[in-house]
Amino acid sequence: MRKTTLGDLVTFRTGKLNSNAAVATGQYPFFTCSQETYRIDSYSFDTECVLLAGNNAAGVYPLKYYKGKFDAYQRTYVIESLDHRVLSTRFLYYLLRPQLERLQTLSTGAATKFLTLSILKNIEVSLPNVDVQRRIASILSAYDDLIENNTRRIAILEEMARRIYEEWFVRFRFPGHEQVKMVESELGVIPEGWMPSQVGECVTIHRGKSYKSTELADEGGLPFVNLKCMERDGGFRKSGLKRFTGSYKETQKVTTGDLVMAVTDMTQERRIVARCGRVPRLGSDFGVISMDLVKIEANKGVPRDFMYGMFRWSGFADEVKQHANGANVLHLSPDRIAEYHFALPPPEVTAQFAGFISPMLHQCDVLLEKNEVLRATRDLLLPKLISGELDVSTLSEPEEAIAA
Repeated sequence: MRKTTLGDLVTFRTGKLNSNAAVATGQYPFFTCSQETYRIDSYSFDTECVLLAGNNAAGVYPLKYYKGKFDAYQRTYVIESLDHRVLSTRFLYYLLRPQLERLQTLSTGAATKFLTLSILKNIEVSLPNVDVQRRIASILSAYDDLIENNTRRIAILEEMARRIYEEWFVRFRFPGHEQVKMVESELGVIPEGWMPSQVGECVTIHRGKSYKSTELADEGGLPFVNLKCMERDGGFRKSGLKRFTGSYKETQKVTTGDLVMAVTDMTQERRIVARCGRVPRLGSDFGVISMDLVKIEANKGVPRDFMYGMFRWSGFADEVKQHANGANVLHLSPDRIAEYHFALPPPEVTAQFAGFISPMLHQCDVLLEKNEVLRATRDLLLPKLISGELDVSTLSEPEEAIAA
């Protein structure tokens, strides 16, 4: 392998825009120093490159690969290969991924961490020939493509479930609605037989576990489910979980399909204080929840998947977040969750709805679990391939590896 520095292999450019230039329905990707990729209606770049955040409060720098038209924030590095006969851009992405933890220690700054050009240019790398690079990138990107495909399928299934929920419980066009009279209630006009109810009448809310740092470890105990597991869209992320080795109540343990909700705003953005999601089907005794989460247990006679739909798609989060308290970090009282009013349909309607969407949610869980396997396999292979420890010619494609 050829040893060199990154500065001898690539060029560095940066975007010119402020981060608030994003447009929700924009035509092109907009890369900032956030893990999330935003959208924008203009583009300044049309190239194949690696994008690396130049600053981050915690020094956790997003790294992404993209080919096509896009725009970028003024502190986002657009990194391009000087010679594609020497360095494959897709390989460059995987070459830099193992460097991210080291970059966190090398970055400068106190409140906000910065990656300077001198730091990046002096990164030492070992470079195999370009044919090997392309083979390595092909293997690893196949895993990423499978993960992305599964993620798209999950999004489609969730969208189907959301549309069914809105059709039945927002527009009131549920099966047989033509024969049901609409009546006035304290919640407005609702179908006859639907009862104005509070969340607390339908579920039991369990607080998470208060903990000490000494009770968290890399091994032993149970996975510790915390705010970092809660995605912006209400989903769940398993990667990076610590293990909880202390004592806990059974009500603070979550397992397959349980509903969990954030009651603390980790990012200090009011709009996402009440993220709601479900723990994927990862097996029994999955984990213990932190004090920043609550477990929501559906009471007898109320289908859990109906309550999931209500929390996720009724506008619940937008309303209850207004009751969060705190100056810098917002907190949502479980009592506020319990007080939320909604129209509870008759049991036969909620059961029929659950029967429709439960297979969809189960398929989402299956795909989430497949993605965890794919990520774990990819992350195991990556450093071994980059270092040359593994011979790329002996490896199966991801589809074959999963089938085995």
